[in-house]
Amino acid sequence: MVTVDSTPPQPLLRMAGIVKHFPGAKALDGVDLEVLPGEVHCLLGQNGAGKSTLIKTLSGAHRPDRGEIFVDGEPVVIDSPTAALSLGIATMYQELDVVDGLSIAENIFLGHELQQAGVLRRGEAHARTRDLLARLGHPELSPGREVGQLSSAGKQIVSMARAMSREAKIIIMDEPSAVLDPEEVDNLFRVVEAVRAEGVSVIYISHRLDEIRRIGDRVTVLKDGRTVATNLVVEEVTTAQVISLMTGREVETDFGGSSAGLQGQEPLLEVDGLSLAGTFTDVSFVVRPGEIVGLAGLVGAGRSEVLETVYGARRATAGHVRVAGRDLPRGSVPAAVDAGVGLAPEERKSQGLLLDEPVFRNVTLSTFARFARGGLLDERAERRAADEQIEALGLVPADPDRVTRTLSGGNQQKVMLARWLVHGCSVLLLDEPTRGVDVGARAEIYRLIRRLAADGAAIVLVSSELEEVLQLSDQVLVIADGRAVHQGPADDIDEHRVLDLVMEGTHV
Repeated sequence: MVTVDSTPPQPLLRMAGIVKHFPGAKALDGVDLEVLPGEVHCLLGQNGAGKSTLIKTLSGAHRPDRGEIFVDGEPVVIDSPTAALSLGIATMYQELDVVDGLSIAENIFLGHELQQAGVLRRGEAHARTRDLLARLGHPELSPGREVGQLSSAGKQIVSMARAMSREAKIIIMDEPSAVLDPEEVDNLFRVVEAVRAEGVSVIYISHRLDEIRRIGDRVTVLKDGRTVATNLVVEEVTTAQVISLMTGREVETDFGGSSAGLQGQEPLLEVDGLSLAGTFTDVSFVVRPGEIVGLAGLVGAGRSEVLETVYGARRATAGHVRVAGRDLPRGSVPAAVDAGVGLAPEERKSQGLLLDEPVFRNVTLSTFARFARGGLLDERAERRAADEQIEALGLVPADPDRVTRTLSGGNQQKVMLARWLVHGCSVLLLDEPTRGVDVGARAEIYRLIRRLAADGAAIVLVSSELEEVLQLSDQVLVIADGRAVHQGPADDIDEHRVLDLVMEGTHV
């Protein structure tokens, strides 16, 4: 195990040798973690490394089988969420636990209402709420406003204020930026800085290594339920080193390509003046065989809707989509699929996969007709086709009968891609292909996308991570408020320019 920074100040929190067993598995195998007062300590690891189990142990949802926990140097027992809160440990899970039908003030004091003789002290609750929101840099939010009217970022502020109302010393933040656009992430970081300025420590969990560099002080890395590195100073460790620690191997980080040699080829996908009333207007682009076009922009700009309209899931109100020179009818998914267009949707679990079906059935879902013999399904042929793609894409585990729900996010994404490869799709529309995917699996998906392009596929990629769009794409189309405001080679634009464009919303 790598350990640096050996003489830190007295830690606010120390977890030593934490072990946690579940039936048939050891989730934690002697994990160590130290958090200093007023620091942002980043907890990293691939899916299944033990991060969730560790924070559930710290928040009182699980009780460790062995190991010790110290707060302010004193040994403590955390056997319930109430015990954790009493010690000043609050948790903000990725799925925020705010109640939409209640006001901001009611949410903040939910479970520890201000009352006297059974009567709620609403005036005091509103006054304290205004103070908390001002301390977090958001005095514009009204205590009486219904939480259901807030954006995801606003709900996170309410969740943070709730933690502060409990006089939290440590706030655990689990993937807080997963559903935020870049502007909202900047706002989140301002809130974290405000909390840190008050001496509160933050345990920050994220798959996005660029965020760790922006907000973190020190890093602990978990792998296979063990601490493989701890107290790493963010400024002194490279991204490649962190990825190597998480995966146990060197991982390629440069997946960029160039479309210079593709310009003479006929487009495989042509989108001309495509519009969807009330959502986006006059979007045009072409994708040649072997080319990746990335759509960049803020959440809600219309990027996903463009993909869905190209795919026929939404009926365009104007414009044309052509595949290999042939016009597709508007609003027809079967026509798009028959022409060789496949969509891997943003919400793969709810929109793309049959989670309780085996892997092979998900892979062949769009190709059943090929395996029909006399009105009966030839399951042997179906399995053979699925097995070929499972092996080609490196699915882990390579088990066609595995229930799809039990796969990691990265492997579920591979199942989506395998479906369209079995179908023979030449145009792939990928919406947030690495959302919820850990760093090691993300690198595998990047390699896979580049390989598919190298094999001649035309790929359109949507991602909320600008670095991902710029790293993977040959051409970039920036969309702001439903309009294309820039189009050109990925090498000719950077993250700052993209953000300027989406904020300005002006045509270039």
